[in-house]
Amino acid sequence: MWVRSLSTLDCSKILARSHFGHLGCSKDGRPYVVPFYFCYSDNRLYAFSMPGKKIDFMRANPCVCVLVDERGSGREWRSVLVDGRFEELKGDTPQNKIDQEHAWNLLSKHVNWWEPGGLKPDQRPIAEHSSHLFFRIYVEQVSGREAVEGEQS
Repeated sequence: MWVRSLSTLDCSKILARSHFGHLGCSKDGRPYVVPFYFCYSDNRLYAFSMPGKKIDFMRANPCVCVLVDERGSGREWRSVLVDGRFEELKGDTPQNKIDQEHAWNLLSKHVNWWEPGGLKPDQRPIAEHSSHLFFRIYVEQVSGREAVEGEQS
């Protein structure tokens, strides 16, 4: 077994074919990690959410990270870590409407894309002003590793 670094191109390919990862954010020195669905396009990850803790954290501190991993056969695996910046797609400007529609078009191509962001563990009513939202994460830096069975070549 050996571990090697992945190229930026390899990392981009993994992000393009993956739609599920773990989003890490922090507020007041407290980390928070949650599963989420996303789509990768033009060096950005697009996602959907209801208001809640992760949105509160990202609004307070837009520096986030995302971990995407793949399991191979046996002990093999690949992982990609994205360091990025949260950007909420809101407002009624023409550009924001285009950005929201772009996020919707990317995400809606995949089954159950809305579940982690749209389902909550309790049935609290959501106020009229707390509707769903789309956001994106601008990829500032990406790195990856993979573990491969056998001898290093």
